[in-house]
Amino acid sequence: MPADANAAGDIFGGWVMAQMDLSCGIRAAERARGRVVTAAVKEMAFAKPVKIGDTLCVYTHIDRVGRTSITLKVEAWAQRYLSDLMERVTHADFVMVALDREGKPTPVPGER
Repeated sequence: MPADANAAGDIFGGWVMAQMDLSCGIRAAERARGRVVTAAVKEMAFAKPVKIGDTLCVYTHIDRVGRTSITLKVEAWAQRYLSDLMERVTHADFVMVALDREGKPTPVPGER
């Protein structure tokens, strides 16, 4: 949307990163079966801009599960406005930590 863009029509990188964080949070919470928080984002670089009108597509994959953490590989792709063209705009590794009800790190349960 225009409110999420600079004067040139490029979407702010922080908005793209927030969508990636939300996607990772959803997937990690499903895996942890509870609350998670973002602990780290590793090596994020923007290869191409997202423009007003593009559809942002975010894909996550759980790469590693530690005792209390989950590392996800995440990619953001732009489907260009009124086009079938899909371009990867950025990628990163997100580390999420599972929390208990008191907000302290808690072990990630085994897979079902």
